[in-house]
Amino acid sequence: MADIVKQILAKPIQLADQVTKFADDAQTFKQECAELKSKTEKLAALLRQAARASSDLYERPTRRIIDDTEQVLDKALTLVFKCRANGLMKRVFTIIPAAAFKKMSSQLENSIGDVSWLLRVSASANDRDDEYLGLPPIAANEPILCLIWEQIATLYTGSVEDRSDAAASLVSLARDNDRYGKLIIEEGGVVPLLKLVKDGRAEGQENAARAIGLLGRDPESVEHMIPAGVCAVFAKILKEGPMKVQAMVAWAVSELAAHHPKCQDHFAQNNIIRLLVGHLAFETIQEHSKYAVTSNKAVPLSIHSVLMASNQPSPNADGSIPAVQTNKPNEDESQIAHPLGRQQQNQMLNVVTNTMAMRGTSKPPQSQGNNPSNTHQPNHVKNSKQNHQQNHNLHQQHVALAGGSIKAREFEDPATKANMKAMAAKALWHLAKGNSAICRSITESRALLCFAVLLEKGPDEVQFNSAMALMEIAAVADQDAELRRSAFKPNSPAAKAVFDQLLSIIEKADSDLLAPCVKAMGHLARTFRATETRIIGPLVRLLDDREGEVSREAAIALTKFACGENYLHVDHSKAIINAGGAKHLIQLVYFSEQIVQIPALILLCYIALHVPDSEELAQAEVLTVLEWASKQGYMVQDPTVDTLLPEAKGRLELYQSRGSRGFH
Repeated sequence: MADIVKQILAKPIQLADQVTKFADDAQTFKQECAELKSKTEKLAALLRQAARASSDLYERPTRRIIDDTEQVLDKALTLVFKCRANGLMKRVFTIIPAAAFKKMSSQLENSIGDVSWLLRVSASANDRDDEYLGLPPIAANEPILCLIWEQIATLYTGSVEDRSDAAASLVSLARDNDRYGKLIIEEGGVVPLLKLVKDGRAEGQENAARAIGLLGRDPESVEHMIPAGVCAVFAKILKEGPMKVQAMVAWAVSELAAHHPKCQDHFAQNNIIRLLVGHLAFETIQEHSKYAVTSNKAVPLSIHSVLMASNQPSPNADGSIPAVQTNKPNEDESQIAHPLGRQQQNQMLNVVTNTMAMRGTSKPPQSQGNNPSNTHQPNHVKNSKQNHQQNHNLHQQHVALAGGSIKAREFEDPATKANMKAMAAKALWHLAKGNSAICRSITESRALLCFAVLLEKGPDEVQFNSAMALMEIAAVADQDAELRRSAFKPNSPAAKAVFDQLLSIIEKADSDLLAPCVKAMGHLARTFRATETRIIGPLVRLLDDREGEVSREAAIALTKFACGENYLHVDHSKAIINAGGAKHLIQLVYFSEQIVQIPALILLCYIALHVPDSEELAQAEVLTVLEWASKQGYMVQDPTVDTLLPEAKGRLELYQSRGSRGFH
């Protein structure tokens, strides 16, 4: 950096020296040349000062200001060179307007102001003495650019408080205008913001993370952030940072992933998924008695993950980890894979047993600050090398299981904890979208159980983000048979918990969660057996919903049950008919808006195609509906309708056109 700046400054310094020399040799306009010489010498002194401080200069404004200064000095050199003309004829034919010197003097003054501002803005906070920098003359054309330069320079050289304030200023600029956000990226703002996220104080970290999230709304900006190390910095914070900062980082992850899906894999490679799931699981799973493994000791450990390990079976011969058993004796196996191997589990059980035994027979350790991890290293075991090592191992395993540092997070206020879960769920929602590998990583963890519990008991934002995350995971599972079979087995306790919560919300039909839950249920249509009779009825009832969007999503979800890709399409089609779906669909096809009509017509076609001999369809005169629809131009323009409608009509005509009288 210093070498680059020195190279930039070399030419203008040489030009300034030449201007001074030629001004001394002037034969005409000597007084004006003397004035230009004075200002050029002042500018040259500033340029040399800048060269000596090249390691501290902020490169982006340096380039812009020095380029302008070089152009000014080049013009000044041309002007004073004309004043060296010897001989009468040369003087006569060398025309120099009087206003040229006044204009050049003003330009040199502007360059002096620009370079002075550059030196001040690049100085450390102690050298500035809190002086107001103002805006340099170069800012006349684009004042926002200079404001951005000032804030980024402060991020490099300012005090802790000043860096936090500068990050907050960049947040305001990025929020107000997308162009300002691009300027912040172009002017090199990402690197100092990430440094502040990594090493600053909590307030500065939070402001910087918010700025990164806002800048990430532009895909090209995200492309610049990935090489700058945003994934590694965010992973470090999610593992060790204060919870408020972690929540802001999780939000920033969601913004980057939402606007530039290509970064999903980069986050996954930096262990972000496990860390987010760890935050989601904290104080979540143990609240659900069906899945918690409780301890009969008087003083329970605060490490829920350790307690879950106490009931975890050993790995299979092929290295895979069996499912966790619930506390019901004959319950089917879960598909939640445990992060520990067999050897680590056995070691963990021994450590837990010894530690709880010591708690039962000894006085509690003295408090060592607010760090709860210190409770695992009591003072009274210092003389026992083995016990000390066991407690150290417990602390290390605790951190590994929890998905990051647990520093003081038990003592955070409920609002901060809820916001952390909401942002973790939001980040997982956007990371999972369309990504099979990440969805597999999420479903192999405890996340499905967490989402089920949070759907039932979480605050509003946590519930919504959990529902959206489940919807995206289900959408991927709809296209990925392997993920569908591994994550959503009907006999899996985790899958059962998810199904139960989705169904509960669908049955209530009065929640903002309804649309994502209906979509999720539709995506999971191929996971349900023919004996599962609870799902179809509530979805059919939603066809009669007053809101067109709900009816539309219900029709689309039911189509996934009735379409030919579903192996049980005949059984599901009959279930839809038995639940009264035909009459609702006819009403939607005739009287709804087009966005509802088309999905309803597609579903009706599938049902007619698979159950053409249904008496209910004959009584409802579905064939008449299909004939009417075939004459509606805007309907048959839909490619799916164009394919299905003639075939469905043909099947109904075969079974019901003349034989329908036999049904009465």
